[in-house]
Amino acid sequence: MSQRLRRAWQQRGPLARLLWPLAQLYRLLATLRRQLYRAGWLRSTRLPVPVIVVGNVIAGGAGKTPVTLAVVHHLQAAGWQPGVISRGYGRSTSDCRAVLAGSDAAEVGDEPLLIARASGAPVFVARRRADAARTLLAAHPATDVLVCDDGLQHLALARDVEICVFNDAGVGNGWLLPAGPLREPWPRPVDLIVDAGQLAAGSAPRFAMQRTLAPYAIDREGSRTPLQALRGRRLHALAAIARPEDFFAQLRAQGLQPQTEQPLPDHDDLRGWQPPADAATVVLCTEKDAVKLWPRHPQVLAVPLQVRIDPGFFTALDARLASLSFPATPRTRHGPETA
Repeated sequence: MSQRLRRAWQQRGPLARLLWPLAQLYRLLATLRRQLYRAGWLRSTRLPVPVIVVGNVIAGGAGKTPVTLAVVHHLQAAGWQPGVISRGYGRSTSDCRAVLAGSDAAEVGDEPLLIARASGAPVFVARRRADAARTLLAAHPATDVLVCDDGLQHLALARDVEICVFNDAGVGNGWLLPAGPLREPWPRPVDLIVDAGQLAAGSAPRFAMQRTLAPYAIDREGSRTPLQALRGRRLHALAAIARPEDFFAQLRAQGLQPQTEQPLPDHDDLRGWQPPADAATVVLCTEKDAVKLWPRHPQVLAVPLQVRIDPGFFTALDARLASLSFPATPRTRHGPETA
């Protein structure tokens, strides 16, 4: 059903038209909610450090987490001390907690755990992002900027920079859920757009993004195996992401030919997953899947996703941050040349 809906969202065909009345109800509720925030009936929490929200307006995988990681790595290189907050979608808990490199993905969410392992930055999850932010700042007072992984529609958290990410499907048929992929009407004001494919309408500066697999796979300890060394081996490919077919196609683009491909629902906990009976079969998966599989199946290899974003994006991000009025920033600690 998920794949059928995604196909329907690319055109205004019979199924999309059937769901169109529900989309109008969704539009009404989304518009009312935003107006309540604008009027002050619902309040947003303002934090003492800049908040960057990386999100999207379409349902499904747009590449938010890789862009979040790219932003965090850039901020670290520029002298900032970023922290990351997230809801922790799909986790079995509902409290506010820190995400550590050894955390259980089922308790903190697979994407926050991936970010914590890949960046080394403090990461906290909570149902309300503001709660995660306040707890993170109390535990790590040197943090001078927060990056929110997802949350473009989470208006309860005030933000200073909004980054909207699109995959190669753009806005699809341009209709709201459930008749189309849009979570909210588009275009709408954002600060920066990162686009992996089709151009979507919008007045914000737009920057191209390319997503490719790394030329190597990593094991639980971080050791690398060149993908070319896996050519000719018996391979089983696994992906529990929004668009698993993308991962399989990217493997083939790297010259690999998996004998079996196993697509699973996005954020599947993988607790019931069993490896192939043939012990000689090499299992390849995404990093998001690997953080859930490695505690029980350390032999699994993950193939990292690499994103290349137009360098102008980071220049524009730096300029936006430099225009904000917050006391603790790299430009005040190190001088204007690092702004």
